[in-house]
Amino acid sequence: MTLIIIINKSIALIIIKKKETMIKKTIQIAAIFIFIFSNSLFANEVNIFSARHYDSDVQLYEKFTAKTGIKVNVISGKTGALEKRIIEEGSDSQADLYITADAGRLGAFASNLQGGLTSDYIKSVVPSNFRTSKWVGIAKRARIVYFAPERVSGAELAGLTYESLADSKWKGRLVIRASNNIYNQSLVASLIKNNGKGKVAEWSKGMVSNMARAPKGNDRAQILAVAAGEADIAVANTYYLALMLSGSKGPEQQAAAKKVKPFFPNQDGRGTHMNISGAGLVKGAPNKANAIKLVEFLLSGEAQNHIVNNTFEYPMIAGISPHPLVVNMGLDFKQDLKTKVVNYGKRQADALEVMTAAGWK
Repeated sequence: MTLIIIINKSIALIIIKKKETMIKKTIQIAAIFIFIFSNSLFANEVNIFSARHYDSDVQLYEKFTAKTGIKVNVISGKTGALEKRIIEEGSDSQADLYITADAGRLGAFASNLQGGLTSDYIKSVVPSNFRTSKWVGIAKRARIVYFAPERVSGAELAGLTYESLADSKWKGRLVIRASNNIYNQSLVASLIKNNGKGKVAEWSKGMVSNMARAPKGNDRAQILAVAAGEADIAVANTYYLALMLSGSKGPEQQAAAKKVKPFFPNQDGRGTHMNISGAGLVKGAPNKANAIKLVEFLLSGEAQNHIVNNTFEYPMIAGISPHPLVVNMGLDFKQDLKTKVVNYGKRQADALEVMTAAGWK
C-alpha cells in the first residue's frame, strides 16, 4: 500500500493503492487527522492588524483569550504600512480585523473590508451613525476647541461653531494641525457634508488667514501653543488634554494643560464633531466568526470600562462613564449624532482638496 497525504490548511490529497476496504478505513483516519490538525492550527485564533498603540489594548485581548480560549495575534504598525501589507497580501492575508483610529481611515479602506459586523448585539449597542456592515466604532472621541481663559472672553466664545472659526476676529489667534492630518480631514469632510464644498472652500481660506503660525506638531502641540501664549485658541481631540492632565506626559505638559479650557462647538446646532476608533472586518478573513466575537467583546461593559479608563476616549455604548479627567471636561455637551461618520471617508478627497487649495499646509 502507498499512502501520500499532502496538507495545506484543511485540504488533503490522498492517493491509496490497496483493497477497497482498506481505502475506506484509511480515508476515515486521514480525514480525522486533517480535521484535528487544521482546527488546532487555525480555528481557535483571531488575527488583528492594529494601528492603535496602547498596551491597554493588549491587556484587553488577553482578557478575551482568558474568557473564550481564542488566541489573539496582533500585528502593530502605522496605518499606511498595515493597509499596504493587507492589500499586497490579498487573498493570502491572514488579517481578520483592522483596528485603527478615525472613521475616515476605515471609510477610505472599505473596499478591502467585508460585511459581517451586523450581529444583533452590535446593532443594539452601537448607534447606526457610528457603524457600517464592514466596520464599527469601539470608542468615540470629540474634536473640540481649547482656549486661554485670560485672553478669550465668554462673549467671544458664545455660540462658537466650527464654521465661525474662520471669522476675522480670530485672525492670528488660531493653531491647528496640518491638512494631511486625518483628524482634520474628517472634521472638514463633516463640514462639507453639512455646508457644501463651495462654502467650506471659503472657510478653509479664512482658517489659513487666522492661523497664528504654520501648522506643525500633534494635537498636544496645539494645546501647548495656547498655554505658551503663541495662540489664543486651538483645535484638538479631547483625550489629548486628559492625557496631559494625567501627568503621564510629564509635569511640564500637565502644568500647561491646566492653563487652557475646553469648549464644545456647535451646541446650538447639530452638536460637537464626533469621531471613532474602530474595527473593520478584512475581506477574506480566515477567522471571521472569531473576529466578530472579539468585536462584540470590545463592545461589552467590561471592555468599554477598560478602554475609557486607559485611553481617555468616550465609551461607544451607553451606561459607561468616561475617565474622571474626561468627566471634568464636561459630559452634558451635545454630540453630533446627525452626521454619519461614514461621510468622513466619502468626503476625504474633497476635504484635502479644499484645504490644499486654501494654502493649508
